[in-house]
Amino acid sequence: MEGNQKILDVNHLKITFVSNEKASTAVQDLSFDLYAGEILGIVGESGSGKSVSVLSLVKLLPSNKSNIKGQIIFKGQEISSLSENEIREFRGKKIAIIFQEPMSSLNPTMKLGLQVAEVLALHTELSKLEIKEKVISLFEKVKLPDPIRIFNAYPHQASGGQLQRVMIAMAISADPDVLIADEPTTALDVTVQKEIINLLREIQKEYNTATIFISHDLNLVRQLCDRVMVMHKGNVVESGSVEEIFTNPTEPYTKGLIACRPQENFHLNRLPTVQDFLNNSVAIDPKLLREIDNTEILKIKNLKKYFPSKKNWFGKVIDYTKAVDDVSFQIRKGEILGLVGESGCGKSTLGKLVSKLISPDEGKIYFENQDVSKIQDDELRAYRKKVQMIFQDPYGSLNPRMKIGEAIIEPILSHRMMSKKQAEIRMFDLLAQTGLAKEHANRYPHQFSGGQRQRISIARALSLEPRLLVCDESISALDVSIQAQVINLLLDLRDKLSLSILFIAHDLAAVRFISDQVAVMHNGKIVEIAKPEMIYNNPQNEYTKKLLSAVQ
Repeated sequence: MEGNQKILDVNHLKITFVSNEKASTAVQDLSFDLYAGEILGIVGESGSGKSVSVLSLVKLLPSNKSNIKGQIIFKGQEISSLSENEIREFRGKKIAIIFQEPMSSLNPTMKLGLQVAEVLALHTELSKLEIKEKVISLFEKVKLPDPIRIFNAYPHQASGGQLQRVMIAMAISADPDVLIADEPTTALDVTVQKEIINLLREIQKEYNTATIFISHDLNLVRQLCDRVMVMHKGNVVESGSVEEIFTNPTEPYTKGLIACRPQENFHLNRLPTVQDFLNNSVAIDPKLLREIDNTEILKIKNLKKYFPSKKNWFGKVIDYTKAVDDVSFQIRKGEILGLVGESGCGKSTLGKLVSKLISPDEGKIYFENQDVSKIQDDELRAYRKKVQMIFQDPYGSLNPRMKIGEAIIEPILSHRMMSKKQAEIRMFDLLAQTGLAKEHANRYPHQFSGGQRQRISIARALSLEPRLLVCDESISALDVSIQAQVINLLLDLRDKLSLSILFIAHDLAAVRFISDQVAVMHNGKIVEIAKPEMIYNNPQNEYTKKLLSAVQ
């Protein structure tokens, strides 16, 4: 950027990992520069080398398993050859990192304020009292509600958005020259995402900080960044200004990455994937009007679920959190109902009620015209065979010690649907249906990518031939190209099996593309329900308008 000081100059960076005497190159030949006051976006699929590249800048990769070559020059000083003690001076003070998952990055046994105070104690000469005052002022700066309460709170006592703000406060506490934000908004709902983006922009303007923003959400990159660098298999395939990359991409990979994100004017039958562009085989079949069977498969009537939130001195509950508060809706055979709303609105609780993982306090759940609200034992077992849930984290849903073939067969044998030999045949059919290969059956979950693991979870859910799938944020942690593949898979399964789907997500673009109806949830209530075009083009409720404005 003309007129601004060059802060970082990376030349011919190559990163190789060595495991069991086998070497794999994660970054091939990476060169880029970064200027004061600039926000550089790095995009690409999982495994493209984005995070590995920035972690290498401050030597956060395991030294015994990684080999880093190339030049890393910070303000004219070569830092790639610095010792561990010397590079420690740079971490936090000169180059700070905001990590993707704050719960994993923060100490669960230590108060949030003290964790930020640690950074200041390490890098400044301030007294304990001055440090506490600085931390509270930082919490105010990042717009945390009730900074003194947050200072004394533990990580589990704050929301995801609040924890990410604490991480940002920690990162800017020592006034770094470079701020690296590694997927800082993944799994946050759209309104919190917008707040975090606005906060990063304010910090960049106030401190003239050079920022590297890594994300698989191209919409956020377009909103925030000045320049974009596109990575694929450890190489930079294209770079340029945001305007150049998003309006006139030249590389097929970049075109695919942008196109597989559902767009407002997209009326295609299936989302194009990156591989389609690389293979020059993009389908442009228009989305057809679907005739949906009027057979009602699920009917929810006046459903309520309250959780105790406050007790008096005698242990009696005196206040409740109304997670689901008088909710009614229906899903027809072969219909996809999208459910959107901010974190804490009750979406996941509603999904668990429908799946009968928890029981309602009041209201009725009718499945295929049968009241299943209070069923137990054998009836509940039969119901769970018909209604399956796919969770947000596929790795947490699968047994790490069980091969995926066994994981898919397990529910079939548990429900005594068929013999083991028949179950094996069905398992291979399911692998094929979900785009996996026969040889994958003998591998463990850790040997697959996030997208493949989500396909395995879908195959396992389909093993019982369910009539209804409840997808709870099942694409939120996946990059855009894998999201497109999973969305296409769900659409194919819906058409082939006449599956009904309750699709819970905070990604409004994906919900618009996949859904036949969209329900908007706020404070435990459904405030609006209609066809996607009505919700997105002509919202009636003020909360819906606010939610949609967050992604403009």
